Amino acid sequence: MKCLHSLDRKRLADRLQNRLEYENKEMDVLIQVNTSQEASKFGVSPDEALDFIRYVATLKNIHIKGLMTIGLFSAEEKKVRHCFRLLRSIRDQAAALNLPGVEMTELSMGMSGDLEIAIEEGATIVRVGTAVFGARLYPDSYYWNEEA
Repeated sequence: MKCLHSLDRKRLADRLQNRLEYENKEMDVLIQVNTSQEASKFGVSPDEALDFIRYVATLKNIHIKGLMTIGLFSAEEKKVRHCFRLLRSIRDQAAALNLPGVEMTELSMGMSGDLEIAIEEGATIVRVGTAVFGARLYPDSYYWNEEA
């Protein structure tokens, strides 16, 4: 089964649910949480994460497997670690809700520059594209339309 790693809006969840129903398919997802609370990053606010998880749990073709975040881009380990601990805390709170269709087995956090901290904080998935492929040729705005 395919897994979307960045579900963060009701509008997107509703559209995904409609398409999955139409195609008679199901999909695993990770809920993206903006733990750094940076305007330049996508993700549901940490304060709204549990409500969003409750909402997505009502969509029968979408199955939540866990959470994803992109930590603060900083050389200050304490600040980066805080982002990952916050995500783990939200995961623990969501798991305690025992919602149908919600497993909370995955924590996708950490990238090439902070993967050691992420692993120490419980990451089950890390993203290491820069370590493998090198830096991107263009700024993030080239790849992601932040107006969408």
